[in-house]
Amino acid sequence: MTRLIFFIDRISGWVGRAFAWLILMMAFGMGYEVMVRYLFRAPTSWAFDMSYILYGTLFMMGGAYTLSRNGHVRGDFLYRLWSPRAQASIELVLYFLFFFPGILALIFAGWKYAGRSWRYLEVSTNSPAGIPIFHFKTVLVAAGVLLFMQGIAQVCRCILCIRNGAWLPHEEDVEELEDQLVKQVAAGHGEDAALMAGRIRGE
Repeated sequence: MTRLIFFIDRISGWVGRAFAWLILMMAFGMGYEVMVRYLFRAPTSWAFDMSYILYGTLFMMGGAYTLSRNGHVRGDFLYRLWSPRAQASIELVLYFLFFFPGILALIFAGWKYAGRSWRYLEVSTNSPAGIPIFHFKTVLVAAGVLLFMQGIAQVCRCILCIRNGAWLPHEEDVEELEDQLVKQVAAGHGEDAALMAGRIRGE
């Protein structure tokens, strides 16, 4: 079961890191649009479509990656007070009650939505550029499949936690600066790190 979890985590991680490059494409594209719009008075016809297609793709394809790293926002003012076994038990129930039905609905509705778009090679009506968007709608299905796979890994994590009484650690690619500074303070690396951590937290 552990091998399955880490295998799915690696797939989600690879996809998340690959699609993260869309940030650069979007930044360069929007920077170019701002330059030609305000310096040369010659706005592009494709910038708006490009921005929502790239951002939407990044947002959807990053969902499984974020889940695999335990990075989604959680209202945990009660959850964090529970034992790991209680947390895992509640999560296990919620995955089957809400997560999997919602993701399956996304996959099947997205398949129908994207299939209709591919049949007539849909283009955007938001600008005169006529940017093709049928491939963009296919992202709905791909993101749903990835999230479903990662959900299976999370369910396996819950089962292992209920058995062992401790959560299997998530893989980490990037560590928040705040977390790095807090660790430095805990290790006794000086007041500068403590001051910086306090400023980041707004203290």
